[in-house]
Amino acid sequence: MLRHPSSYRDPSGFMYKENGLYYRWINPVFFIEYNQAKSEGIYQKLFDKGWLIPHKEISSSDDKIIIQPEQLGFITYPYEWSFTQYKHAAQLTLRIQIFLLENDFSLKDASAFNIAFHKGKAIFIDTLSIEKYKENTPWRALKQFNEHFFGPLLLAQKHGGRYLKTLQHSINGLDLNDVKRQLSFMSRFNPTIYSHIHLLSKFQNNNEKENNTNKEVHLSKPSQIKMLKALEQHIDAMTSAENTEWSSYYNEINYQETSFQIKKELIKEWCRDVNAAKVIDLGGNDGTFAKELLPQTDQIIVSDIDQPAIDQCYLNLLQSKEQKIIPIVCDLMQPSPSIGFHNSERDSFTSRVIDFEPDVSMALALIHHITLTGNVPFEMSAAYFAQLSKYLIIEFPDRTDSWVTYILDSKREARHLFDGYNSSAFAKAYQKEFKLIKSEKIQGTERTLFLFERHER
Repeated sequence: MLRHPSSYRDPSGFMYKENGLYYRWINPVFFIEYNQAKSEGIYQKLFDKGWLIPHKEISSSDDKIIIQPEQLGFITYPYEWSFTQYKHAAQLTLRIQIFLLENDFSLKDASAFNIAFHKGKAIFIDTLSIEKYKENTPWRALKQFNEHFFGPLLLAQKHGGRYLKTLQHSINGLDLNDVKRQLSFMSRFNPTIYSHIHLLSKFQNNNEKENNTNKEVHLSKPSQIKMLKALEQHIDAMTSAENTEWSSYYNEINYQETSFQIKKELIKEWCRDVNAAKVIDLGGNDGTFAKELLPQTDQIIVSDIDQPAIDQCYLNLLQSKEQKIIPIVCDLMQPSPSIGFHNSERDSFTSRVIDFEPDVSMALALIHHITLTGNVPFEMSAAYFAQLSKYLIIEFPDRTDSWVTYILDSKREARHLFDGYNSSAFAKAYQKEFKLIKSEKIQGTERTLFLFERHER
């Protein structure tokens, strides 16, 4: 039995892994709460709504109850979500709390890490966060909700998507005083922002000064529900105006439609040749090429540095009700690290991909950015990709490609330092890690597609 390092915070129980599957161990201290929620049908109702990860009870004894949740294919963290994903995670948390209050229960915490994206949408994964409601007691997790959800969303809306990465460097959330300082003066006149940011931060500061955090406060259930519904409606109306060159990439790409289709067909054919069931598309933009593989694969991760592109990918999935694609915001030049106590609470992007065990990694229209913009030598990128999967499909744009020319021209007097960027140097470096299976120039372009197989280790 391997206890998950992120499960130390809650004395009610913990997650553990055994024989490749995750289970939840419930301690006796939480038996009453668990059995109440179970007997009153709370879990089942949340399962039916698709809001809580389903579980089945495996065993029950005097010292433990073991449940097995439905297994997640790949977990993403809040700092890897797009704006709409973050919004939907926040809204789901509020909707669950409203539902629970209506049924005399409550969430004892509101961590953004309690949400995962599973089968195309947000789902709550912390079964032990549900406890019995105490009459006239305010929601004790409201401050945490604002630190994990509302604060980062407000700052991302105003200042850009980098604030959605807050929990990567501040795992316990964004201090409400910091949020308040970065909002406009006019935000005080918005009743929702005022009450959840300005007023709550003032209340927090007063409590700290008076050292009286246990001061008893009462708030009726109807008042709480009304407040939370207003907060959920505010978040629902939030939008992000952030846009980048990559979010409209496929409208401006240097491909003719015929070349675009040839590339799609090659990727489908090569993935079929190696029986790829699981794929990761690194730098996958809005998932255009990943979608081509849906009929022949089981699961696909689409990662990209660009928030709006991943947001569009996610919105497309919701519209099509597609469940196989997992969108994730990730900068390959600075992928999510391992964080938390002992750097083990939240796993790095790379380690999670390795555990996912994709059959194929795709790096399409990516290598010139890594090499020319990021200054990463071919040998280093080859070694990185070799960690991830047995097969690699990678697109190499030659020096005459318009995007490569644009990047090289931006180097100006340092352009000569990149004379080693060419297809022969690329192929030579990559064949230290991989065996070349096939390559094909994409007709009508200055680009070549390569299929590599990792050397046996």
